Amino acid sequence: MEGNKNIEALFEKESFEEEVSSDLKEEEEEEEKAPLEFISTGNMEIDRKLEGGIPTGSLCLLEGGNDSGKSILLQQIMWGALNEDKRVLALTTEKTSKELLNQMESLKLGISEYFIIGRAKIFEIDASYVENNPQLSESLLLVLLECLQKCNEELILIDSLTIFAVNASENAVLNFFTECVKLCDRGKTILISVHGYAFSQVVLYRLRSVCSTCFELRIEQVGDQRVKTMEIQKLRGAKKNTGNMVSFNVNSEFGLKIIPVSKVKA
Repeated sequence: MEGNKNIEALFEKESFEEEVSSDLKEEEEEEEKAPLEFISTGNMEIDRKLEGGIPTGSLCLLEGGNDSGKSILLQQIMWGALNEDKRVLALTTEKTSKELLNQMESLKLGISEYFIIGRAKIFEIDASYVENNPQLSESLLLVLLECLQKCNEELILIDSLTIFAVNASENAVLNFFTECVKLCDRGKTILISVHGYAFSQVVLYRLRSVCSTCFELRIEQVGDQRVKTMEIQKLRGAKKNTGNMVSFNVNSEFGLKIIPVSKVKA
């Protein structure tokens, strides 16, 4: 009798495991079928290259050198999101709120009205304070993370994280990105700009692995002109192979202006 009970218990356990496995499979299939939502950049050409825009729920890494266009691209995305009635939080270590608003205004990306009514929030982080107190970098990373966890905004832009990464341990930086992934799983979309030189190649590789979307921005000499380029290295939910390239310049009259490939090669 005891043997029969053990056999029955075994069958019940196997049946339960099959049900759980089946439920998980169904959930995964539903997730795959569910269409991705996007946050428009407000630029049709960039949205086309991104197959719709920035996928919501993404942790996006923008990597590039000085003046490669990281900040301008983040401002473009901020403008596009606000025009779609999204709430945006921008954390900047490189500009004051006034400087950021003025620059966006000069690029025909004005967001002052959204800033006044509170749909666009800008928090300044004093980079010089961090530079003078490098030992506080890891503590400030935790404070920054707590801020992200408590905020109600759907889109979060960090420009840039370099000042923290230079002075914090690799584990602290990786932990920050890992916690950001959890926030993205709960519906937030987070874009972080960094300078590649701030990380070792091993850590940079791990950061790219953690992020669901990665862009690399560069300045390239093409003929007699210097252009900014954005290479899409990784894109969440992309149907095409990554590697799409967007070339652009920043024009005070038209803002961010896409340069057609034919003109770049000419």
